[in-house]
Amino acid sequence: MAMSEAGMPQGEKDTTGVRLPLSFEFFPPKTPEGVEKLRGVRQQLYALSPQFCSVTYGAGGSTQEGTFSAVGAILAEGVAAASHFSCVGATRTSVREQLQTLKGMGVKRLVALRGDLPSGYGAGGEFAYASDLVAFIRAETGGDFHIEVAAYPEIHPQSRSAEADLRAYATKVRAGANSAITQYFYNADAYVRFVDEAARMGVDAPVVPGIMPIISSTQLMRFSDACGAEIPRWIRLRLQGFGDDTASIRAFGLDVVTALCEQLVRAGAPGLHFYTMNQSAATTEIVRRLGLA
Repeated sequence: MAMSEAGMPQGEKDTTGVRLPLSFEFFPPKTPEGVEKLRGVRQQLYALSPQFCSVTYGAGGSTQEGTFSAVGAILAEGVAAASHFSCVGATRTSVREQLQTLKGMGVKRLVALRGDLPSGYGAGGEFAYASDLVAFIRAETGGDFHIEVAAYPEIHPQSRSAEADLRAYATKVRAGANSAITQYFYNADAYVRFVDEAARMGVDAPVVPGIMPIISSTQLMRFSDACGAEIPRWIRLRLQGFGDDTASIRAFGLDVVTALCEQLVRAGAPGLHFYTMNQSAATTEIVRRLGLA
């Protein structure tokens, strides 16, 4: 059976009173106004005492400057920060230099990903898979970084099969990853099955579910179609039925995502990682409803 980071089976609920770790993900703003807005969002979410905050990395490292800047701002505000780190199109030399930069900034946690190439680029670089990146980071830096990797309870959209996807995940963990954060999903059974199947393979790294608050139905549909995350038919139809009624969409989304988180907590999830979309209201309300504020 898989174990949580606190050392208890992931299939059992923690009744010790220990607060469930929370983490929040942001994307690097593109404008000065966006930078200022995100600063305010972060301050509101810091009230929830996150274990860390992560910042995404654009295709082919296209947002590296913005990513590292946002990570630096979080660290300066006294909160642990994790930088996303992708390897598509990268060389060992470039990765080595970026690792030294992050280490010098005081970063202790990385989210190691294969990443996507910018549109119009072919495959390239010296790393074919995220597991290659994880192994290289470990070889270069030892235990200096806590390494997170991605997990896909509903199967990576480019994977040949569920079995191949599980093997790819196991390879990343065995290459040196400490834990995983999942792609978002709305079916708790998919998460439980993934954790159980990984455990049967002897892979028991903590798997933290990624949570996507439902703020906009059109945005959610677009993201889900692009990344392969399934929106259950009943949720999709309800969202479509609300039309442009933003208030009803958000109220419904809060109910759905809170109920999902409650299921995951009962299933023994070792934490919750929120994809905030650089907004604070929905995440704050969900955490409050869960009694974790």
